[in-house]
Amino acid sequence: MNCELFKDKTLMITGGTGSFGSTVLKHFLDSDLKEIRIFSRDEKKQDDMRHMLQANHPEYASKVKFYIGDVRNMRSVQDAMPGVDFIFHAAALKQVPSCEFFPMEAVRTNVEGTDNVLHAAVEAGVKRVVCLSTDKAAYPINAMGISKAMMEKVIGANARVAAGKTTICCTRYGNVMCSRGSVIPLFIDQIKAGNPITITDPSMTRFLMNLDEAVALVMFAFEHGEPGDLFVQKSDASTIGDLAKAVQQLFGDTGTKIIGTRHGEKLFETLMTNEECVRSVDMGNYFRVLPDGRDLNYDKFFVDGKVHTMASQAYTSHNTNRLDVAGTVDKILTTDYVQEALKNMEK
Repeated sequence: MNCELFKDKTLMITGGTGSFGSTVLKHFLDSDLKEIRIFSRDEKKQDDMRHMLQANHPEYASKVKFYIGDVRNMRSVQDAMPGVDFIFHAAALKQVPSCEFFPMEAVRTNVEGTDNVLHAAVEAGVKRVVCLSTDKAAYPINAMGISKAMMEKVIGANARVAAGKTTICCTRYGNVMCSRGSVIPLFIDQIKAGNPITITDPSMTRFLMNLDEAVALVMFAFEHGEPGDLFVQKSDASTIGDLAKAVQQLFGDTGTKIIGTRHGEKLFETLMTNEECVRSVDMGNYFRVLPDGRDLNYDKFFVDGKVHTMASQAYTSHNTNRLDVAGTVDKILTTDYVQEALKNMEK
């Protein structure tokens, strides 16, 4: 991480009291950032974070400023924006079943909220914005994924208009292990209660990232992103069945119960579509998907040679590196949540 980029700068994190925001704080508290602004709508979570900082990091607590607001409310976003240099935009509705029942709520937060953040950022002269998206935005079948796919289109449109003033780019990542509302904490709670763990479909595959990898992906996009770029990490995956076995190896086998897929769930997830693979650049641990630089005057564009519309294969949780149970155990042990849960069991 190039810390010089952050020296004496102000970073704002929308949805900053969530799992991602908490991990960003862990990485950036002792950096040369002048100020970290936490923007979110939950006063209780902000108060919890404030007390945690005062208790555990008193020397850095004054660096963190809290702003109550909602990305749906343009005025509250604008009020938090003066003096901000960089934004990590993580505020979102993320629960797939909830968004299925309340799709317009997903639209108001994920689509309109993102548009508000980006317009306010450009107006305030923010230099760089990195937005967080999800694999569910690729070939979306559920309301959450569709709202995130539209969010990505909003990002692309704003990035095009703001080029030269504010650099706006996007990251897309798979399941972040042990983030709020994810399945591993649920499995652990069920085992602690002595209940069988509930599995939707053992053959489902999901990408597995830890929170530190999610922050590293955003940082890579921050350092390398050009307007409209989309970045994804080359991620491992496992089946839900193997993930359940891995958790049980660590915390105990209380049996399993198959409950079937929930509203809007896929058998596997896609990080890059066939069409995006054609525009992708391999950057080591990451892929960079370049934006389509054409405008609406199609007749002025000419293609030499064969036209490639799509690649032969998308990049999915079915065809990426598949972890076995032992590999999944090693992967989930990289999370602070699992490490803490194991320590608590030993007490």
